[in-house]
Order: sequence, then structure tokens, then C-alpha cells
Amino acid sequence: MKKAVVSVINDLVTDQRVHRTCVTLQGLGYDVLLVGRHKRDSLTMPQRPYRTHRMNLHFEKGIWFYFFFNLRLYFFLRKQKADLFVANDLDTLWPNYRAARRKKKPLVYDAHEIFTEVPELVNRKFKQRIWKRLERKLVPALKHMITVNDSIAGWYQDRYGIRPEVVRNIPFYRPEAVHTLTRRQAHLPENKKIILLQGAGINIHRGAEEAVEAMKYVDNAVLLIIGGGDVIPVLKEMTEKMHLTDKVIFTGKLPPDELRSWTRLADIGITLDKDTNINYRFSLPNKIFDYIHAGIPVLASDLVEVRRVVEKYNVGKISPDHEPQHIAALLREMLQSEEYPRWKENAAAAACELTGQREQEKQAAVFRQFLA
Repeated sequence: MKKAVVSVINDLVTDQRVHRTCVTLQGLGYDVLLVGRHKRDSLTMPQRPYRTHRMNLHFEKGIWFYFFFNLRLYFFLRKQKADLFVANDLDTLWPNYRAARRKKKPLVYDAHEIFTEVPELVNRKFKQRIWKRLERKLVPALKHMITVNDSIAGWYQDRYGIRPEVVRNIPFYRPEAVHTLTRRQAHLPENKKIILLQGAGINIHRGAEEAVEAMKYVDNAVLLIIGGGDVIPVLKEMTEKMHLTDKVIFTGKLPPDELRSWTRLADIGITLDKDTNINYRFSLPNKIFDYIHAGIPVLASDLVEVRRVVEKYNVGKISPDHEPQHIAALLREMLQSEEYPRWKENAAAAACELTGQREQEKQAAVFRQFLA
């Protein structure tokens, strides 16, 4: 049995794309090892059908964290008798590239985003230059690359002459799954509408602050925020200062299977990333597909890939801006709209087409070539 080592810097529990990668590899007959990090607030690792290894590091952020993570990962990979290396995002590429070259084994790079254009780097030019230099050195030398949508694939092709295979970030669709969680069990109001914002990375420029402020103008509804991210403390402070504690509910991170049950309790799902950089402009958050799989309409910001999905399947509305009162008006309109039942029906129909199972086949075709 050939062995594949998959590396990611994110939390192993909540990263659904990486989980799908591991399941796909295992389905092809690979012995899979997923490697990541363990943080102080990491969730307990659930039982997985493949092996996992989480590294403990003294630093959890900043330049020293990335330095020691890459160093530790490189020496860990060197010890592995691997037949295939899979690097997720630029912050794991260097150790995988070096280990794959050393062992003369294939490497697949899965770019979940345009890493060098994330907001955390755009305003930190020195750090951005370091990552861009690394990207310019390594990406043109790659033979096998995957990314999340056509816009990002085109960006890499224009700059580096490599056209990644597109595997969209869509979770597996499981219509047979039984969801018994009720609002009462989840301690959610049964007599109000629920507006849901979920995500593993609720960070700056994601529209979360505007969503919270919009709740000042929406009655008989609550905003449910599920997940973690840099702006969560800011959102909690806003909620207190604006006296919205009865309208905004925080749950923290939830495992994917549990998250799906909570998502189905909502009336509207929102995704409000801002067009503040190239990375967000081309983003296609997997929360959109979580909402569609749950059969709930979507209010989304006007980003090219997001608009394409919402309008093609007619599953909700696009907000042209991030003004809180305008967002509130759209939410009120959607909750009272005669189109609401149709959006739900369209979401249910779209869920059968927008599945991780279909995307898995594209990904499997990339990995299958290394089995010969």
C-alpha cells in the first residue's frame, strides 16, 4: 500500500477540504497520514478513518510560529516513508517541496486561496515580500497543482504559467443523514428567525462587523455566529456596546457533523466577504454550499464566484454593498419575500448537483496517476 502524507497548518478538526482530500486518497488505496498543529484551543480530534499527527509548538502566531512550524514539518516529513506528498497552502509548501525532492517522490500542491494576497499580509509589506519570494521560487517548479475555483486558477496561470486543476471547496452531500437537533435542544429561540454566519476563519474584511451592526435594524430575528476567527472578540465587544446580546448568539467552533445539524436550524445563511483584495475578490467560501445543502436561502456579497453560484441556482440575493442598514433591509425583505419558498426549493435542487462527491472525482483523477 502506497503512503500519502498530507500537511496543513489549519486545525485538523474543522478543515473540511483537507478531510475530503484524505478520504479521497484513502479511497484510492493510499495509507494516509494527516499532519498539522495542535493549538491551545483546538477541538478534540474525532475518530477518523486515516491516521493523524498534530505538532505542539511553543509559538502560535507570528514569524517565529511559521519558522518553527516549517522547520518541524520538514524534519518530520524527512522521516516518513512516503510515496506522495500533499501540501495545503503556501505555508506548508516549502517543507513538502524539499522533502519530495529529497525522496524523489511526487508532490501535489493544493492552494486554498491566493495566500500572498490575504488581508493579514497586504498591509504588512515586509512579510508579504517574503511569502511572494517563496511563491515565485516554488510554484513555477511544480508539476501538479489544485485550487478552489476558475478565477484563482486563472490568476496562477497568468503569473506562473501553471494551470491548476479546479476542485471546488464543496462538502460531501449526505441527504440520508438524520438531523434530530431542535432549536430547544440548541437553546435557540423558537419564535424568531435565525440568520446564520458560520466559518472557521471569521476574520477582518469578512463583513461580520457589519452583520452584527445590521441586527440593530432587524426585529424578531437573531444572528447566530458559529465558528472562530480574529474578529470574534471584536464582535462580542460590539454586541455588548450596542446592547445586542439578545440578538447575537455565539457558539464557538463546532465539528463538521455537528455544524450541519445547527445549519439546518437557520432561516437564512449569510456570507459577506469584502472585495478588499484579490484573494477575497475570487473567493468561494464553502459556507455557501453548507447553506445550500441545508436548504436555506443565502444573502451574499457581490463577488464574482459567489454571484455565479447564487444567480445560477437562484438561491437568494446579492448585497451590492456592506452598509449595515442596507444589509438589514435585505434581510427583512428576504424573510418576508414571496420568493422565500422558491429559494428553499432551488437550494434543495442545487444541493443534488453541488456535491463534494462530484468534486472528489476530479481530485481523485489527480492522485490516481501516482498509483501506477
